[in-house]
Amino acid sequence: MKSDTEVPGFFHGRAELPPVKEGNQLSANSKEDIIRLVEENDVNFIRLQFTDITGTLKNVAITKSQLEKALDNKCVFDGSSLDGFSREAESDMCLQPDRDTFTMLPWRPAHYGVARLICNVYSPDGEPFGGDPRQILKRQTERAAALGYDFLVGPECEFFLFQTDDNGLPTTTTHDSAGYFDLGVVDMGGDIRRDICLTLESMGFEVEASHHESSPGQHEIDFQYDTAFRTADNIMTFKMAVKSIAKTSGAYATFMPKPVSGSNGSGMHLNFALMRNGVNCFRDPSDPLGYGLSTLAYQFLAGILSHAGALTAVCNQTVNSYKRLVSGDEAPSYVTWSHSSRSPLVRVPLCGSGETKLELRSPDPSANPYLALACCLAAGLDGIEKKMTPSPAVDESCYAMSEEKRAELGIRPLPENLHDAVEELKKDPVISGVFGSHALNSFLLEKESEWQDYSESVTGWEVGKYLEMY
Repeated sequence: MKSDTEVPGFFHGRAELPPVKEGNQLSANSKEDIIRLVEENDVNFIRLQFTDITGTLKNVAITKSQLEKALDNKCVFDGSSLDGFSREAESDMCLQPDRDTFTMLPWRPAHYGVARLICNVYSPDGEPFGGDPRQILKRQTERAAALGYDFLVGPECEFFLFQTDDNGLPTTTTHDSAGYFDLGVVDMGGDIRRDICLTLESMGFEVEASHHESSPGQHEIDFQYDTAFRTADNIMTFKMAVKSIAKTSGAYATFMPKPVSGSNGSGMHLNFALMRNGVNCFRDPSDPLGYGLSTLAYQFLAGILSHAGALTAVCNQTVNSYKRLVSGDEAPSYVTWSHSSRSPLVRVPLCGSGETKLELRSPDPSANPYLALACCLAAGLDGIEKKMTPSPAVDESCYAMSEEKRAELGIRPLPENLHDAVEELKKDPVISGVFGSHALNSFLLEKESEWQDYSESVTGWEVGKYLEMY
């Protein structure tokens, strides 16, 4: 995604906020509504979906005969084998469906159709489960709401489309040799991308833009911003839809950050702002620095920069993520902000029509969106509460600077690998505190195990480099 690409109609000075449907607020869909929709649409199976600590979508499938039981929050599953869920001694978990997330899965057969509900996870005693990423985000959005803010987020999600082999397994061979914004015969994935957009719209998404990205086989689809809670749900639904439609077309979609050496990796830029009563709190046309930012926006920005190291562990949670965060790969490597450079961690787009937002450019689509948004919000609120001031903007490429000049300007690098990022997370009480002890321990265990596995693996590169040399 090019850093100067704008999301149409995003974060105007005043805007109609989407309804906030979180926590204990009444659902737009009643129990009776969902039962009726299931009957009218010939639905026989309902997927009760939830997300584990690593951001992997899970589900328990029930038949419509069990729907009423599920809607009464009486669906129990064994969580002992899931990442970040439970020890064997306390394995039973309860799924409580969010009725507003009911939707048909259009790629499934119309006859004996399939629908889904996203669920919150509770312990058997009725308490929110500490390892549920959705409820971790809910705590942070409720914290912002208590301060009078709605946290609105618009993601820019990139992915690759690859061919499959004769056994249906994914390859890294693309369908095209196209580049940024190319169309027509060179973009053979264009038909698949079109089908994805149409499917998303049938599920209630407002798709704002889609295009071929800079690397062969790489695509981007942008959908309308929403509250952080709904945006995280939408990202998980988006990834499921992209993979499912690609599979029905004989292709394979991946959100792996860097699947091909020598090509740009896939990012998930996050555009966000705080709103109060429909007014964009980040906007101030009288900003003496000329960026159109309010004092609140500068404080939020400073919070993001201050906690950048720990945020990297959450927003770039795989070993592979750090193959993308390298100089010259259109992804940030240094903790800076700017409005004109393409290398900063945070960019302030010069938008028209009174739009104001901050764009965090480091996240990639492997991130658990619930955790990533929760931690970004916590970092920004910490900047506001402590009245932080950001370092000066850096409007030239950090990649081209000498190491001496970066040191002179106080520019520090992002963590260079997963191990270093996890160590930053451990040292940051604000970001680690977002998780809660259960989720933090589970996340750290997963990431430290991943790093150890990677460190002990012998790669093809090593064999090719050293086998004959030594």
